Amino acid sequence: MSNSPVHIGTKTTSAQPLAMARKPDSCVAVLFGVTGDLARRKLIPALYNLAASGALPENFALVGFSRSAKSAEELRERLRQSLGEFSRTQPIDEEVWKDFSSRIHAVAGNIDDPEAYKNLAREIERVEAAAGTGGNRLFYLSTPASAFKPSLLNLRESGLVKHAFGSEASPWSRVIVEKPFGHDLASGVELNRLVHEVLDENQIYRIDHYLGKETVQNILVFRFGNTIFEPLWNRNHIDHVQITMAESIGVEGRGAFYEETGVLRDIVQNHLLQVLALCAMEPPVSMEADEIRNMKAQALRSLRRINAHEVDTHVVRGQYDAYRGEPGVQSDSLAATYVAMRAYIDNWRWQGVPFYLRAGKGLGKRVTEVSFHFKSIPFCLYGDREVCQLIPGNVLKLRLQPDEGISIDIASKIPGEDLSVGGVTMDFSYSEAFDKQAPEAYERLLLDAMRGDATLFARHDEVEHSWQFCDPILQRWQDSKFESIPIYEKGGMGPSESDLMLARDGRRWLPLG
Repeated sequence: MSNSPVHIGTKTTSAQPLAMARKPDSCVAVLFGVTGDLARRKLIPALYNLAASGALPENFALVGFSRSAKSAEELRERLRQSLGEFSRTQPIDEEVWKDFSSRIHAVAGNIDDPEAYKNLAREIERVEAAAGTGGNRLFYLSTPASAFKPSLLNLRESGLVKHAFGSEASPWSRVIVEKPFGHDLASGVELNRLVHEVLDENQIYRIDHYLGKETVQNILVFRFGNTIFEPLWNRNHIDHVQITMAESIGVEGRGAFYEETGVLRDIVQNHLLQVLALCAMEPPVSMEADEIRNMKAQALRSLRRINAHEVDTHVVRGQYDAYRGEPGVQSDSLAATYVAMRAYIDNWRWQGVPFYLRAGKGLGKRVTEVSFHFKSIPFCLYGDREVCQLIPGNVLKLRLQPDEGISIDIASKIPGEDLSVGGVTMDFSYSEAFDKQAPEAYERLLLDAMRGDATLFARHDEVEHSWQFCDPILQRWQDSKFESIPIYEKGGMGPSESDLMLARDGRRWLPLG
């Protein structure tokens, strides 16, 4: 029997959008770290593509702030080179670039230098007057986490941002902060305290680019727009859930960063737990930002804490075999580049259903997906029980990257006189179903920040609940720093201990991809 999936045809059922995204407000965007890697690879290409599609507000300007931003002309030249290398649309439209580049300005300065913020304030005022942006300001801290505190304090002392005290003022000032938001629970709580001294919660946008992916956003539509699935979305029908984020590349020159951060902080505390929250949350009363974030926070709060003495039973860590040879990595490093864990959500819907999470670098394939494994058939109708055990179980898979889509594995009779049962995969692919290229995650998130829509940004309580879950694991690993760490072959499936953890539960990981 062929293993090729059965593809599902698609059609749009509404001539008009069910909800119209409102236009972004006019503003000056101030990009701290404008010459850094994130800005070059993601942020500037995102802004250019928004300009190319006509999505940027008509009255918009960009001020780049960096030690090496010597002049606007030099900065524009550097950013044009970045677009040629990293923009998703090629070739670069020179007319679009000419207009976009005319909106780019530069201020040179250090993050911790108060005088530089005075220069920045003068430049912003000049640009606002020329561009007619109405005083709205969006600050993006594309900087190391260690720079958040001096940046926020200097923004306040220079008068560039003002605390809104509960309701956002007009003109507004907002700040986007990159992950990681803290290094552990204590630092995350302290950073939230600092933020709330300077800004109101509605002014801070904690960005996790995974939430900007079209397929991640589709989780909400898939769950709450289809009545055939929601009644099954619980402990009565689902045996377990697997959430995987696998990368085929190694640390790619970020050895020093990974020595300090590791896979749990880099991927699980933010990306995977945010995806888990969307998959496990209760239905919100509306699609308003705070209603959705209330339900996500509730799901994260319900995560059962893994106590330090339970970590070795519920969590497996690993390190790919070539990691210690990477630049910036210690020869005896115990930093984890792989983690797998068994987690539980203690609430009525999910009690007793294990959520297996795994994330790692240097694996055999790049894939991010969520798979819901339904319970086995309750009674065998097709001969002896050994035969029925061979019938493949139903699996609903949400593929988040790279081949975005949804698939369902079902049992079907194989044609012929004998009663033979095989597996059939019904597959929906975004790229084949819709003749429309999805925007990059940063494009959507930047527009939402200009709109004041915080739906796809983490709230302070979500961040703290995530750290509360991860902290005991980090502490156990810190206490066991003189122990060994399982080593796995780069290009493989991860350490064998990960497979054994599921095998002890009578389950197994889905193959990558």
